[in-house]
Amino acid sequence: MRTLEQEFAGTIYSQVANYVSAHPNEDDPDRKKYGAMANKLPILVCTAGLVQALAFVESRGEAPHKDLLAHLAQVAGNASKDDFLAQSRQADLQGYIYLTRRTMLALKWYKRFAQSILKVEPGGE
Repeated sequence: MRTLEQEFAGTIYSQVANYVSAHPNEDDPDRKKYGAMANKLPILVCTAGLVQALAFVESRGEAPHKDLLAHLAQVAGNASKDDFLAQSRQADLQGYIYLTRRTMLALKWYKRFAQSILKVEPGGE
């Protein structure tokens, strides 16, 4: 039996590795934007809250940010980023706390893999 951490690590590693395959050049601006947002998002969630942080990422309107949201939605158990955003806005308090904790657990792995696979350092973009 695998832990939730192991499940997230495996899924997120595959997502980030596939993103690297689609953007093989280390100087690709999309790759840097994806990694930079993966580094920033945990802090945004802690300071502003889940709904506000996700709305901020969505408002950026750039493909790498939308890709990160879609990946995060998949890990969080949603069919699409729109479902994920709606769930974060409409959840009751207990559901919101659960979704925030689950999202933060996933974001830890996105941040680690952004640094190790994408070679994006904190504070970039």
